[in-house]
Amino acid sequence: MDKVCASAVEAVGDISDGASLAVGGFGLSGIPAVLIQALYEQGVTSLNVVSNNCGVDGRGLGVLLAAGRIARVTGSYVGENKEFARQYLSGELEVELVPQGTLAERLRAGGAGIPAFYTPAGVGTQVANGGLPWRYAADGTVALASPAKETRDFNGRTHVLEHGITTDFALVRAWRGDRHGNLVFRKAAANFNPLAAMAGRITIAEVEQLVEPGDLNPDEVHLPGVFVQRVVQLTGEQAADKQIEKRTTRA
Repeated sequence: MDKVCASAVEAVGDISDGASLAVGGFGLSGIPAVLIQALYEQGVTSLNVVSNNCGVDGRGLGVLLAAGRIARVTGSYVGENKEFARQYLSGELEVELVPQGTLAERLRAGGAGIPAFYTPAGVGTQVANGGLPWRYAADGTVALASPAKETRDFNGRTHVLEHGITTDFALVRAWRGDRHGNLVFRKAAANFNPLAAMAGRITIAEVEQLVEPGDLNPDEVHLPGVFVQRVVQLTGEQAADKQIEKRTTRA
């Protein structure tokens, strides 16, 4: 039952080339930065990543992206990352854009064992009708486009069929966690982290505060340990290393 690993390097040691990853975080809030860095140092490549966004230049998943380690991204936001745009438009990176709420539900559904569901989001657009560029050719033409999706009417309203997502691994960051893998997320870091954790067949959580089993109030646990297979305790310095994409202040 003790799921604590000695290091982040040990925790990601069996992630191999071509693996699929669900990664928590929203922008730079709640990103599993230490696990991502360990994965970068390991040298794996051709990763298939599912995450709200792909970090920023030099931070978060942007570290793996800049090194050419990511082959495909399923996400809902691609801003704030010039290297992402360059790779996508030059045909080096395959990208599946998904409405943000749909992406969240696809991850949750995969973790809950639900193979597919219907949603009105995207009806009447290329999300449902197909034609979204997934991959460009070097000359700028579309090499691979999204297929049309099944639609069905419920109570007079059209819905599109979306499939649940499961991945080989999931990388998440939590505020507190115990040795059994029960996790508590703090404020904005409770974004895609619980959903990504549910979708991974093997979920690895880096935690800022490691506590003993029984120390967490069961009513305050956001994600039960049944969804988590490995826990990495961060050092004080690692836990404090949090950056903000854009800092806005006023007098």
